[in-house]
Amino acid sequence: MSNPLLSAFNTPFETYPFEEIKLEHFKPAFEEGIAEGKKEIEALTSNTETPTFKNTIEALERTGSILDRVSTAFFNLNSAETSDEMQQLAQELSPVLTAYSNEIMMDEKLFARVKEVFDSRENFEYTPEQSTLLENTYLGFANNGADLPEDQKEELKKVNTELAQLGLKFGENVLKDTNSFEMHITDETDLAGLPEGIKEAAAMTAKSKGKESGWVFTLDYPSYIPFMQYAENRALREKLYMAFGSKGSRDNENNNEEIVRSIAELRLKRAQILGFESHAAKTLERRMAQEPAKVYSLLDELYTHAKPVAEKDIQEVLDYAKSIGGPEDLKRWDFSFYSEKLKKEKFSIDDEILKPYFKLENVIDGAFNCATQLWGITFHQRTDIQKYHEDVMTYEVLDENGDHLAVFYADFFPRAGKRGGAWMTSYRGQNKFDGKNQRPHVSIVCNFTKPTASKPSLLTFNETTTLFHEFGHALHGLLANGYHESLSGTSVFWDFVELPSQLMENWCYEKECLDTFARHYETNEPIPIDLVQKIKDSANFLSGYATVRQVSLGTLDMSWHDLKSMHDKSVKEFEKEVMKDFDLFEPLDGVNTSCAFSHIFQGGYSAGYYSYKWAEVLEADAFELFKEKGIFDKETAQSFREHVLSKGGSEHPMELYKRFRGAEPSTRALLKKSGLIEN
Repeated sequence: MSNPLLSAFNTPFETYPFEEIKLEHFKPAFEEGIAEGKKEIEALTSNTETPTFKNTIEALERTGSILDRVSTAFFNLNSAETSDEMQQLAQELSPVLTAYSNEIMMDEKLFARVKEVFDSRENFEYTPEQSTLLENTYLGFANNGADLPEDQKEELKKVNTELAQLGLKFGENVLKDTNSFEMHITDETDLAGLPEGIKEAAAMTAKSKGKESGWVFTLDYPSYIPFMQYAENRALREKLYMAFGSKGSRDNENNNEEIVRSIAELRLKRAQILGFESHAAKTLERRMAQEPAKVYSLLDELYTHAKPVAEKDIQEVLDYAKSIGGPEDLKRWDFSFYSEKLKKEKFSIDDEILKPYFKLENVIDGAFNCATQLWGITFHQRTDIQKYHEDVMTYEVLDENGDHLAVFYADFFPRAGKRGGAWMTSYRGQNKFDGKNQRPHVSIVCNFTKPTASKPSLLTFNETTTLFHEFGHALHGLLANGYHESLSGTSVFWDFVELPSQLMENWCYEKECLDTFARHYETNEPIPIDLVQKIKDSANFLSGYATVRQVSLGTLDMSWHDLKSMHDKSVKEFEKEVMKDFDLFEPLDGVNTSCAFSHIFQGGYSAGYYSYKWAEVLEADAFELFKEKGIFDKETAQSFREHVLSKGGSEHPMELYKRFRGAEPSTRALLKKSGLIEN
């Protein structure tokens, strides 16, 4: 059987031949990739020449191309277009891949060569990028047990294998709990308050799930959020809220409580085997923050400013709810409903007023146009690039001079095989090996409102900023221009990676940008100036509440990962204790954040969730320069491209940032932007 994953991709720009790839191709392709990788490592370690940067560090960087190609496709699809069979294969492959990774990272001969090059680094002149790669490579081995005695290596291998499997299982359980819940409504009076477009979408969902009539609401964001904002039926809001808040912690086979404890315990064990006092201490060594104390310092500063504002936010919503005959005791499932009404009353604005101006196709064009105005790059839809699902859109990206720059995939709608949330990923990295500039293949994946029979996909303003956010990550990949692939694009310190994404959100609030794409889907009228002003005026509505929420999640993450010894508390007890200072509502039995906190227990954000706020400090400071010079100022944009977007992780991020901005940022710009301090 010919295997498309193991043949040269005879496709436009060597993109994946998704339509030819079947699930049964993956296992043999993984086996071939591992076998080839072992041969490459054997050739490297048996080299009798003196270890050098080129024959050791760069040679290692270039090994494993087949396995990278197979893994990239498999794990991206396991997030965006999975199945029970694929998840089962992921569990089967996980220990094999972890064992292979362990074998390389604990190879004594290989580490000896790497160490020799690292120890003699003062004798050679390296470029900043080469110096970074050398340090990353050495620490990659040292922090993965290469220098440990044999018994500890074996222990570490077991820990790594178990962690890989537990992370996969955690994500599967959350997805199953998400997909297994549906709220089928048959009485139209239960839909009171919901906009027509939301009801139409729910009717389509009901049909897609085999219901003869009625409306179905799910835990996917485009279904869940508008129900919580607009549905007048308080009991149904409570039902939906409790289902959403109990994902991964229900009394069923998808319960993640023991998995959470096991992951935290195993991460601590791994860190201590490697000589660190906690997983957070190990992780933060390679972050801008460097140590837990600096993370706590940032979170504490933000909390101090945000808590009193958050309490006023809550009180204002409570007073408003009472004034219109709402409940005396505001519950969590009431907050979105009454705050949305209050927002409309205060600012004469809400999602339903704005959505007609944010047709998905127009928002995509707006993001593209924004990039064109800033950097001259253009996006051209292609129909000859294969895709893994019919919803995916494919583009060729051209540089300002018309040269091919990248391939861009966009996947916007929820489906059963796709995890929730929004993310950017890559199908091929960028490098300059062998005198060629291999250009990247980048993808963004979201879960937006689907078109209905009568309406196109109309985005909420929050969904619009989400698209710009993920597009900012994509630009970091698309504009990459380094030499070594492992330092290219978004391969940066985790607390720096959100800078380009969060920076791009700012353009959604600027009339100069909105005028290019925010047009009514029926009349083509541009968004009125008074609505643009209302968007800006309402930008800090509930900002104290939102900041406390983000700080609480960062603190919960750090609490799980800065443990010095494992406690005997249940997940629910531990979380309740950690969150008590942040709870702006009375805690609820049956609601648990940790058990569905995929960012930290499945994704890469463990001891890193604070990085959203860390990057917001950078982003607020950076956008002040754009505001000062002009939001489409070519010189400022080019400087950001040259010093940040194109450089990836080739140097320490603070050095790159200072080259762009001229100085380190302070928290003042963020506190001011968020309305938490006076100008």
